[in-house]
Amino acid sequence: MSKPNTVPFVKTLLQHGKSVYSQTIEDGIIEEIFSNIGTANKYFAEIGAWDGVSLSNTANLRLNMGWSGLLLEGNKEKASHYDYVVNTMVTAENINNIFDENKVPREFDLLSIDIDGNDYWVWKAIDENRFNARVVIIEYNCNFEDQHRSCAIKYSPDMDSTIPSIYYYSATISALKKLGESKGYSLIFRVNLHNLFFVKTELLHEDDRNIPLEMFLNKDGITRPHLEEYGWCPPPHWNCYADTMLTIYWNQDFTKEWIEV
Repeated sequence: MSKPNTVPFVKTLLQHGKSVYSQTIEDGIIEEIFSNIGTANKYFAEIGAWDGVSLSNTANLRLNMGWSGLLLEGNKEKASHYDYVVNTMVTAENINNIFDENKVPREFDLLSIDIDGNDYWVWKAIDENRFNARVVIIEYNCNFEDQHRSCAIKYSPDMDSTIPSIYYYSATISALKKLGESKGYSLIFRVNLHNLFFVKTELLHEDDRNIPLEMFLNKDGITRPHLEEYGWCPPPHWNCYADTMLTIYWNQDFTKEWIEV
Protein backbone atom coordinates (compact mmCIF):
# COMPACT_ATOMS: atom_id res chain seq x y z
CA MET A 1 0.00 0.00 0.00
CA SER A 2 1.24 3.51 -0.81
CA LYS A 3 2.15 5.82 2.03
CA PRO A 4 -0.32 8.70 2.57
CA ASN A 5 0.79 12.30 2.20
CA THR A 6 2.41 13.62 5.35
CA VAL A 7 0.82 17.05 4.94
CA PRO A 8 -2.57 18.17 3.59
CA PHE A 9 -2.60 20.07 0.30
CA VAL A 10 -6.13 20.10 -1.07
CA LYS A 11 -7.13 23.45 0.45
CA THR A 12 -4.43 25.17 -1.64
CA LEU A 13 -5.35 23.63 -5.00
CA LEU A 14 -7.44 26.56 -6.19
CA GLN A 15 -4.42 28.85 -5.97
CA HIS A 16 -2.63 26.76 -8.61
CA GLY A 17 -5.32 26.65 -11.28
CA LYS A 18 -4.22 27.40 -14.84
CA SER A 19 -4.99 26.39 -18.39
CA VAL A 20 -2.39 25.35 -20.96
CA TYR A 21 -4.64 23.06 -23.01
CA SER A 22 -7.43 22.28 -20.55
CA GLN A 23 -10.93 23.73 -20.72
CA THR A 24 -10.44 25.95 -17.71
CA ILE A 25 -8.03 25.57 -14.77
CA GLU A 26 -7.59 21.78 -14.86
CA ASP A 27 -3.94 21.80 -16.01
CA GLY A 28 -2.76 23.62 -12.93
CA ILE A 29 -4.84 21.46 -10.58
CA ILE A 30 -3.42 18.29 -12.15
CA GLU A 31 0.16 19.53 -11.81
CA GLU A 32 -0.33 20.45 -8.18
CA ILE A 33 -1.94 17.13 -7.26
CA PHE A 34 0.98 15.15 -8.67
CA SER A 35 3.54 17.49 -7.15
CA ASN A 36 2.09 16.38 -3.81
CA ILE A 37 1.35 12.67 -4.30
CA GLY A 38 4.14 11.97 -6.78
CA THR A 39 3.85 9.77 -9.87
CA ALA A 40 4.01 6.02 -10.36
CA ASN A 41 4.80 5.85 -14.08
CA LYS A 42 3.55 9.10 -15.69
CA TYR A 43 0.93 7.16 -17.60
CA PHE A 44 -2.59 8.39 -18.37
CA ALA A 45 -5.72 7.07 -20.03
CA GLU A 46 -8.14 9.62 -21.45
CA ILE A 47 -11.58 8.44 -22.55
CA GLY A 48 -13.14 11.06 -24.79
CA ALA A 49 -9.88 12.55 -26.03
CA TRP A 50 -11.20 14.32 -29.14
CA ASP A 51 -7.97 15.36 -30.93
CA GLY A 52 -5.81 14.87 -27.84
CA VAL A 53 -5.11 18.60 -27.60
CA SER A 54 -8.25 20.77 -27.62
CA LEU A 55 -9.71 21.20 -24.12
CA SER A 56 -7.59 18.23 -23.06
CA ASN A 57 -6.82 17.15 -19.51
CA THR A 58 -3.72 15.24 -20.64
CA ALA A 59 -2.14 17.28 -23.48
CA ASN A 60 -0.01 19.37 -21.13
CA LEU A 61 1.30 16.21 -19.48
CA ARG A 62 2.00 14.50 -22.82
CA LEU A 63 3.47 17.45 -24.71
CA ASN A 64 5.28 19.33 -21.96
CA MET A 65 5.94 16.99 -19.05
CA GLY A 66 7.13 13.69 -20.51
CA TRP A 67 3.99 11.64 -19.89
CA SER A 68 2.61 8.95 -22.18
CA GLY A 69 -0.69 7.16 -22.35
CA LEU A 70 -3.81 6.06 -24.17
CA LEU A 71 -6.13 8.49 -25.95
CA LEU A 72 -9.55 7.03 -26.82
CA GLU A 73 -12.08 8.82 -29.02
CA GLY A 74 -15.40 7.55 -30.37
CA ASN A 75 -15.70 10.09 -33.19
CA LYS A 76 -14.14 8.27 -36.16
CA GLU A 77 -13.86 11.36 -38.33
CA LYS A 78 -11.99 13.27 -35.65
CA ALA A 79 -9.76 10.41 -34.51
CA SER A 80 -8.73 9.39 -38.04
CA HIS A 81 -6.67 12.57 -38.42
CA TYR A 82 -4.35 11.68 -35.54
CA ASP A 83 -2.28 8.51 -35.40
CA TYR A 84 -1.86 8.86 -31.63
CA VAL A 85 -5.63 8.68 -30.98
CA VAL A 86 -7.37 5.30 -30.87
CA ASN A 87 -10.84 5.34 -32.41
CA THR A 88 -13.30 3.18 -30.47
CA MET A 89 -16.71 3.52 -28.87
CA VAL A 90 -16.22 2.83 -25.19
CA THR A 91 -18.95 1.03 -23.24
CA ALA A 92 -19.26 -0.52 -19.81
CA GLU A 93 -18.98 -3.91 -21.47
CA ASN A 94 -15.74 -3.31 -23.37
CA ILE A 95 -13.68 -0.82 -21.32
CA ASN A 96 -11.57 -3.40 -19.47
CA ASN A 97 -10.80 -5.28 -22.69
CA ILE A 98 -9.88 -2.03 -24.45
CA PHE A 99 -7.44 -1.21 -21.66
CA ASP A 100 -6.04 -4.73 -21.83
CA GLU A 101 -5.62 -4.65 -25.62
CA ASN A 102 -3.81 -1.31 -25.42
CA LYS A 103 -1.53 -2.46 -22.59
CA VAL A 104 -2.68 0.01 -19.96
CA PRO A 105 -0.60 -0.70 -16.82
CA ARG A 106 -2.31 -2.26 -13.83
CA GLU A 107 -1.40 0.83 -11.80
CA PHE A 108 -1.21 4.16 -13.59
CA ASP A 109 -1.38 7.79 -12.62
CA LEU A 110 -4.35 9.47 -14.28
CA LEU A 111 -7.72 8.45 -15.71
CA SER A 112 -9.81 11.15 -17.42
CA ILE A 113 -13.39 10.43 -18.52
CA ASP A 114 -15.39 12.89 -20.62
CA ILE A 115 -17.64 11.13 -23.12
CA ASP A 116 -20.81 13.21 -22.79
CA GLY A 117 -22.91 10.16 -22.08
CA ASN A 118 -22.18 6.99 -20.13
CA ASP A 119 -19.35 8.54 -18.08
CA TYR A 120 -20.68 7.23 -14.75
CA TRP A 121 -21.27 3.71 -16.04
CA VAL A 122 -17.89 3.39 -17.74
CA TRP A 123 -16.08 4.39 -14.56
CA LYS A 124 -18.23 2.01 -12.54
CA ALA A 125 -17.33 -0.83 -14.94
CA ILE A 126 -13.55 -0.40 -14.68
CA ASP A 127 -12.15 -3.26 -12.64
CA GLU A 128 -9.68 -1.79 -10.13
CA ASN A 129 -8.14 -5.24 -9.69
CA ARG A 130 -7.02 -4.96 -13.32
CA PHE A 131 -6.58 -1.20 -13.85
CA ASN A 132 -6.03 1.06 -10.88
CA ALA A 133 -5.70 4.80 -11.54
CA ARG A 134 -4.30 6.92 -8.73
CA VAL A 135 -6.21 10.04 -9.83
CA VAL A 136 -9.54 10.21 -11.69
CA ILE A 137 -11.05 13.23 -13.42
CA ILE A 138 -14.64 12.82 -14.55
CA GLU A 139 -17.28 15.18 -15.91
CA TYR A 140 -20.41 15.55 -13.84
CA ASN A 141 -23.81 16.82 -15.02
CA CYS A 142 -24.17 20.43 -13.90
CA ASN A 143 -27.67 20.66 -15.35
CA PHE A 144 -29.28 18.46 -12.71
CA GLU A 145 -30.77 20.94 -10.28
CA ASP A 146 -30.50 19.09 -6.97
CA GLN A 147 -26.94 17.83 -6.72
CA HIS A 148 -27.72 16.25 -3.34
CA ARG A 149 -29.60 13.52 -5.21
CA SER A 150 -27.56 10.49 -6.27
CA CYS A 151 -28.75 10.19 -9.87
CA ALA A 152 -27.27 9.12 -13.21
CA ILE A 153 -28.57 8.77 -16.73
CA LYS A 154 -29.97 5.38 -17.59
CA TYR A 155 -27.24 3.22 -19.10
CA SER A 156 -27.43 2.36 -22.78
CA PRO A 157 -24.54 0.62 -24.56
CA ASP A 158 -25.91 1.95 -27.86
CA MET A 159 -25.70 5.62 -26.88
CA ASP A 160 -23.74 7.55 -29.51
CA SER A 161 -22.05 10.19 -27.41
CA THR A 162 -20.24 11.63 -30.44
CA ILE A 163 -23.55 13.39 -31.11
CA PRO A 164 -23.71 16.47 -28.85
CA SER A 165 -25.64 15.48 -25.74
CA ILE A 166 -25.15 18.29 -23.25
CA TYR A 167 -28.72 17.81 -22.05
CA TYR A 168 -28.32 14.17 -20.97
CA TYR A 169 -25.05 12.80 -19.68
CA SER A 170 -23.09 11.46 -16.70
CA ALA A 171 -24.39 11.88 -13.14
CA THR A 172 -24.73 14.24 -10.22
CA ILE A 173 -21.88 15.16 -7.91
CA SER A 174 -23.48 13.10 -5.17
CA ALA A 175 -23.65 10.00 -7.38
CA LEU A 176 -20.04 10.27 -8.52
CA LYS A 177 -18.79 10.94 -4.99
CA LYS A 178 -20.60 7.83 -3.80
CA LEU A 179 -19.20 5.76 -6.67
CA GLY A 180 -15.68 7.06 -6.08
CA GLU A 181 -15.80 6.18 -2.40
CA SER A 182 -16.94 2.64 -3.25
CA LYS A 183 -13.79 2.32 -5.36
CA GLY A 184 -11.44 3.72 -2.72
CA TYR A 185 -11.28 7.35 -3.86
CA SER A 186 -11.89 10.67 -2.14
CA LEU A 187 -13.45 13.59 -3.98
CA ILE A 188 -11.12 16.54 -3.43
CA PHE A 189 -11.99 19.26 -5.95
CA ARG A 190 -14.58 20.51 -8.40
CA VAL A 191 -13.71 22.65 -11.42
CA ASN A 192 -16.75 24.84 -12.04
CA LEU A 193 -19.36 23.14 -14.24
CA HIS A 194 -17.15 20.47 -15.72
CA ASN A 195 -14.90 18.16 -13.79
CA LEU A 196 -14.58 16.42 -10.45
CA PHE A 197 -11.16 15.34 -9.16
CA PHE A 198 -10.74 12.12 -7.20
CA VAL A 199 -7.56 10.77 -5.56
CA LYS A 200 -7.00 7.34 -4.05
CA THR A 201 -7.82 7.86 -0.39
CA GLU A 202 -4.74 5.96 0.76
CA LEU A 203 -2.55 8.64 -0.86
CA LEU A 204 -4.13 11.53 1.03
CA HIS A 205 -3.46 13.09 4.41
CA GLU A 206 -6.39 12.44 6.75
CA ASP A 207 -7.37 16.13 6.57
CA ASP A 208 -7.94 15.76 2.82
CA ARG A 209 -10.26 12.77 3.16
CA ASN A 210 -14.03 12.64 3.68
CA ILE A 211 -14.69 16.22 2.60
CA PRO A 212 -18.46 16.80 2.95
CA LEU A 213 -20.55 16.80 -0.21
CA GLU A 214 -21.80 20.32 0.50
CA MET A 215 -18.32 21.74 -0.02
CA PHE A 216 -18.46 20.79 -3.72
CA LEU A 217 -21.86 22.34 -4.37
CA ASN A 218 -22.89 25.90 -5.00
CA LYS A 219 -23.47 27.64 -1.71
CA ASP A 220 -27.18 26.82 -1.63
CA GLY A 221 -26.73 23.40 -3.24
CA ILE A 222 -28.77 24.24 -6.34
CA THR A 223 -27.79 24.66 -9.97
CA ARG A 224 -30.14 26.62 -12.20
CA PRO A 225 -30.39 26.09 -15.98
CA HIS A 226 -31.97 29.52 -16.64
CA LEU A 227 -29.71 32.02 -14.94
CA GLU A 228 -31.39 35.08 -16.40
CA GLU A 229 -34.78 33.98 -15.06
CA TYR A 230 -33.47 33.88 -11.51
CA GLY A 231 -31.26 36.96 -11.60
CA TRP A 232 -28.68 34.87 -9.75
CA CYS A 233 -25.17 33.61 -10.26
CA PRO A 234 -23.05 31.37 -8.00
CA PRO A 235 -20.71 33.21 -5.64
CA PRO A 236 -17.16 32.71 -6.97
CA HIS A 237 -14.84 30.67 -4.78
CA TRP A 238 -17.14 30.54 -1.78
CA ASN A 239 -14.85 27.81 -0.46
CA CYS A 240 -11.52 26.28 -1.44
CA TYR A 241 -12.88 23.00 -2.80
CA ALA A 242 -15.03 24.27 -5.66
CA ASP A 243 -14.09 26.72 -8.38
CA THR A 244 -17.42 28.26 -9.35
CA MET A 245 -16.27 31.14 -11.54
CA LEU A 246 -18.09 29.93 -14.66
CA THR A 247 -21.76 30.98 -14.68
CA ILE A 248 -23.07 29.38 -17.89
CA TYR A 249 -25.82 26.81 -17.58
CA TRP A 250 -27.57 24.69 -20.20
CA ASN A 251 -31.18 23.60 -20.33
CA GLN A 252 -31.76 20.01 -19.28
CA ASP A 253 -33.91 17.42 -21.03
CA PHE A 254 -35.79 15.55 -18.34
CA THR A 255 -37.91 13.64 -20.82
CA LYS A 256 -35.08 11.09 -20.78
CA GLU A 257 -34.80 8.72 -17.86
CA TRP A 258 -32.63 9.38 -14.82
CA ILE A 259 -32.21 6.70 -12.18
CA GLU A 260 -31.22 6.68 -8.52
CA VAL A 261 -27.80 5.09 -7.99
